[in-house]
Amino acid sequence: MASGRARGVQRLLPLRLLVSSTALLARDFSAGDVRIEHPFATPSATATGSAYLKRLQNVGKQPERLLRASTPVATRVELQAERADADGVMRMQAVPDIVLAPGGELKMRPGRGAQLQLLGLKRALKDGDTFAMTLEFERGGKVEVKVYVQTPR
Repeated sequence: MASGRARGVQRLLPLRLLVSSTALLARDFSAGDVRIEHPFATPSATATGSAYLKRLQNVGKQPERLLRASTPVATRVELQAERADADGVMRMQAVPDIVLAPGGELKMRPGRGAQLQLLGLKRALKDGDTFAMTLEFERGGKVEVKVYVQTPR
């Protein structure tokens, strides 16, 4: 037979799981058919920083394009993707948009793929900080996301 304390803990367990799940979902956002998972930025003490979207997924039947991004913590945000230069060396380069095919996804990671380059940072980005960023999609419109500053693992 369980003690009164054990029964109380058993009753609270579903509530704790719900709160934990809600906290995890707070890092995910949507814009139309686009699902945006865990926006994050890396710490930066210089005037330039980088932000990423752990996963950007188009669950729709039409192509979608990320057209631009903006944030109050930087003068501007540049969409960048990894492309081969004239010598065949892969480098991050500014792109006019980031295209997501129907059912497609993109994972952004430091040092590869695509990123959101934060230019003219107005303050240092420190581990544990958060800031707002607005993403604008062709079909899904604008969505404000919360970006978490964290050291990559």
